[in-house]
Order: sequence, then C-alpha cells, then structure tokens
Amino acid sequence: MMSRAWMRFAGPAVLAAVVAMLCGAGASSPAAPEGHYTHAQATRGQFVYIQECLSCHGARLQGISGPPLQGPNFGRSMALGRMTAASLYAFIKGGMPMNAPGSLTDRQYLDVLAFILNKNAYAPGTAPLTAAALGRVALLPYPDLAPNPAAAASPGTVVAAPLPSGAKIDVDDAFLRAADRNGNDWPLPGRTYGNWRYSPLTQIDTSNVAQLEPVKIVHTGVFESFETTPIVVDGIMYMTTPVVEGRMKIMALDAATGANLWTTTYALDRFKICCGPNNRGPALAYGNLYVLTLDDKLLALDARTGKERWETRVADPSIGYSESMAPQPVGGMVIVGSAGGEWAVRGFVAAYDAQTGKQRWRWYATDPKTFAGDSWKGGGGTVWTSPAIDAQRGLVIFGTGNPNPDLNGSTRAGINLYTDSIVALDVHNGKLRWYYQEVRHDLWDYDATSNVVLFDVHAGGKTIPAAGQAGKTGWFYIVNRATGALIRRSQPFVLQNKNMFGVKSVLPGANGGSEWSPPAYSPQTGRVYVLGINQLMDFAISSAKDAPGMIHTGSVFTNVQKPKIQTGTFSAIDVNTGRIAWQHTTAKPMIGGALTTGGGLVFAGEAGGMFAAYDAKTGAQLWSYAFVGGVNAPPISYAVNGTQYIAVAAGGNFQMNYQRGDALGIFRLKP
Repeated sequence: MMSRAWMRFAGPAVLAAVVAMLCGAGASSPAAPEGHYTHAQATRGQFVYIQECLSCHGARLQGISGPPLQGPNFGRSMALGRMTAASLYAFIKGGMPMNAPGSLTDRQYLDVLAFILNKNAYAPGTAPLTAAALGRVALLPYPDLAPNPAAAASPGTVVAAPLPSGAKIDVDDAFLRAADRNGNDWPLPGRTYGNWRYSPLTQIDTSNVAQLEPVKIVHTGVFESFETTPIVVDGIMYMTTPVVEGRMKIMALDAATGANLWTTTYALDRFKICCGPNNRGPALAYGNLYVLTLDDKLLALDARTGKERWETRVADPSIGYSESMAPQPVGGMVIVGSAGGEWAVRGFVAAYDAQTGKQRWRWYATDPKTFAGDSWKGGGGTVWTSPAIDAQRGLVIFGTGNPNPDLNGSTRAGINLYTDSIVALDVHNGKLRWYYQEVRHDLWDYDATSNVVLFDVHAGGKTIPAAGQAGKTGWFYIVNRATGALIRRSQPFVLQNKNMFGVKSVLPGANGGSEWSPPAYSPQTGRVYVLGINQLMDFAISSAKDAPGMIHTGSVFTNVQKPKIQTGTFSAIDVNTGRIAWQHTTAKPMIGGALTTGGGLVFAGEAGGMFAAYDAKTGAQLWSYAFVGGVNAPPISYAVNGTQYIAVAAGGNFQMNYQRGDALGIFRLKP
C-alpha cells in the first residue's frame, strides 16, 4: 500500500477511469469459495484501495512496487508465506500503508481485504467480513502458477536508424581500465572503475557554464522513477528506463542529438520490490550491452542492434530478490549484486561469464557464525549498487545492505556480518579479502547502499590507497583499500540526534543519511560530493513471523509529523580531513547522484526538477535548468566531435514520491 499523496496528482477524470477499471471485480459463481463479506463492503474497500494502495499495487492489483494482489501470483505469495486469511489481515493491518502503517481503522482494513477477496473470485455472503470471520475464509491454493504471459515473448526491438558502421562496440578490458585517460566517453557506470563520476573535460567551466542550454529533451514515454546512468562510447548513448506495466525500454541514442537509434522493449515476469520499479543503467563491454532486470535476469544484447543474445536467471524473484543495479564488466566477466533487503533473502555478489552467461563464482553476504540459529539463511546483506574495481590489487569493492528483518534483531542475535559493511573480494574467485562493518547488529535500516569510491588519501607524509562510502548513518567512511582498516569518518553530512541508535524518533531515519545516490570525487579538490537526507522517523517494533515471499522488516517506521524534518543536504567533504568544506541545504531530501568535471564544476539535481551546476571549490550555484519531473538520477559528461555535453534523466522518484517524468536532458554550451 502507499500513501494518500497519490490523490493529489489524480483529477476526477483519472479517478473515474480507475474506478471503472477496478469495477471489473472478480466474478463470483455458485462454485466460488465463500468470502464471508458483502458486496457493499467490497465496494467500500475499493475506494480505500484507490486512496491507499493503488500506487504500489496497481489499478489491476497486478503489483508495481508491492506484490500482486490478484490471481495466480497472489496465490504464489500466499503459498510461499503459508498465509491464512487471518495472518494476511494481520500483515496488512500491521504494516500498511507503507508510509503510515496502522493508520487506518479496523473497518477500513477489513473493507480493503474484502475488496481483495472479491477481485480473486471469492463469493460475497450476507454478512460483512469481521475479524472473527477470518478463520472461516480458506485462501485458494492457486495451483496454476504460470508466468506473466507477456514475458514469454522475446524482447521487441525497433531500429530507427543503424549505428554508424565504425561505432565502437567491442569494448575490451584494456579500454575499460584506461577510462580515466579517456575524457570523451562515459564507458562504465561510475565512468571509471574507481566510481569517481569525474569527467576530465574542461570545455564547460566555471566561467561559461551559465551559457549551458538543452540540445534535446528526449521523452521516453515511460513516466516513472528514473535512476539510469547512461553509458556513452564513441558518440553512442545507451540507457534504460524504469518498468511500467511490466515492461522496460533499453535504448541506443545519438549522444550529440538525442536521436533514437534502436529501442528494445523487454517484458518482465513477476517481481517484488520495496522502493520503486527502477533500473540504474546498462553496461557496455565485449560487443554486448548488459542489463539486469527486476525479475532477476541478466541480459546480453547485441550493442549494435539491440537484439538479445542470451539471458540468465541470477536469483528467484518469488522470494523477494530483485535486480536494479547497473552491472559491472571486468576481466571477461559481469559482476552483479542482489537487491531485495526488505525480504528474508540472503544477499550475494556473483560473477557471470560475459560471453556465455554461466556463473563463475558467487559470494554470500551473511556469515552463519555471526547470526543466531539459521537466521543467516534469510539474513539480508543485499548489494544495491555497482561495485568499484581495484584492478591493481584484483579487488571488487562494494557496500552491503541491512540484515533482515531490518528493524527487529530478536531473531538474529550477533553482529550479523557482513551486513552494513564495505567489502572487498578477490575479483578472480570471489573469496573474501577484507571487510569493514559500519553498523553492528543493525536495527535502523542503516545499510551501506551508496557506491564505494576509490581514491588516495595523505596522512603522516604517506599516500594511502583508500575506499570511501557514504553511509545511511550520515558519515562518510574512509578505509584502507589494502586492509579494510578505518582511516577516518567524516563530520556528519546530515542531522543526527542523540537517539540515532535508539528505538524511537531516530535521525537519520531509515532512508539515511545517504541513500543509493552515488557521490562524485574530484581529484582537483580532493573532495567527495554527497547527497543527503534529513528525515526524523518513529520506529515501532513488530514481532510478526517470517512469511517466505512476503516483505519482512520486523518493524514499521513513519516520518514524525511534529516536528517534521524533511530536508536534504548537498555536501563537499575533504577526504584528507573528513571535514565539510561547504554544504547546501535543500527543501526536500536529496536522492539521485553527483557529477564533477575538470572545469571545476559539480552537478546535481533536486526533487522539484531543478538541475544545477556549482563551483566545486566554493559551492556557489552558477547555473540551473528546470525539468518537469524530479531530477533524481546521476548526471554524466562526455564529448562528441570536440563538443562537451552534460546529460541527466529527470523522471522523479518513487521512494520519495517526487514528481514523475519521462525525460532525459542533453546540454551543451550555446554555440
């Protein structure tokens, strides 16, 4: 379920259309099972659903960010969780709507359950559904567990114009390792293996950035939370869209003009997500374009045509795994992680052969010795964002997510390694090399979701190879890249209260700190630029049983209304001292990502649609552009035929309920 905020964006005509769609309720018949509700009650529940549940579960109850509530896939969730009508009611009442759990009346919860039963062909009766009657409702087993019919078809590809015959698509490891010396392209998710998100291009600088103007606003037709980092090589841009109605687009564009070259529309099978139908972008290597999907597939497309070459399943979406990260190519492999930390899953990082899709190695993020009993089997530690690669040391370095259940540690005594940690593995075999745990036995959802960044720091006359991660705790952690030992943590870049490791009114809240938003590092200034979130939250511990396949947080959290803290920060942090050089406070929490350039600039976007450029040294704002949707994706920079461009997606954000859009903006200096 979701919040009433959806209603603000829906006019009477939209509501009428939704009601008409929802009124096609499941037909009852004499043979249908008894639902122990009345038709009038289901009708009341329909309007509760529209106000509170539709944004997450869809107008057809098909599931968007929440699970499906109708048909075989609803039955699959019920079967996996061994749910009864009574336990389903307890789950809904205890945890929904997601932004205000328990805020409805008992009657409203029963009414919406009656509506769900009606949509699943349970016959109405003569008396309303009550808590006492739940035990008489037998949930169907739904033996037909067929996949999404739309997903059975191969991806559909439309070629508008061929890629130039000489366009470089056969990107090899030498090319990727040398990305730091190639300013024209953006060949990796973080541009370089160090995840700097720094472009050495200098054509656009502090003296002329005010002359920046849009070349093209590309409209994808997909209006949803937009988090992609495009890849650009040899003047061709590759990008992904979010998922809407079970489909996503993978696109190749002319990076200078925004003209479409090919578009592949991919139909997904069923999936479960907590925080929006997002995809954070593709990876280009070895002639293929690699994409991870929310239904846990790794795709390899022919980068020249968009045609699928192979796909492989990397995890099981029915139990809560999903894939939203941009994959990381290295050494003839593709490295992937695992999202889904709100479900009782075991996080992992895995490597797949880039040519065949066969698994090379897999490392699991939960250590049985540090979890009570067998809680490690679903103990979390998911990996949401693309890892960094230390090619010299042969390391893949990343942050891990929270243990599960997120906010109730009573069933998982111990320090719960390797959750909430910066982790380094041997890139060749996946063996653990070192770790640093930011939060032991996490009870606050303080996972390390933001990308790890590699850089050097100076201390005691020595240069130390380091790795940094912007934590949800509100500190930027810097560790020794050879050993994992903590070098320093920064000044807090968000507000922290004394109760941040307590059990009520916690600041930072469960969104951070820093969320998944990738920071950017500038070698010119020796600073990282971090997006932050100030949200004071109330936690309420729940002792709900683990139900396989169902969301499992062990608690609920809500934004405190009085006083309400709901702002953002954009901070420049000196990696050699940990001190904040400058900071902007924004009206709403910051989520998206940053870009730094050789022209002394740093770029970032905001919830209201503002995309801005700042002086990287002073923090002075030098330019801005207003999009319709929130700018909640990381910007990039590249050059085509000697002209420098800036590009960013603007589609808003599901998790924060920021204004949706479908745009990708491409900018250059006014001729």
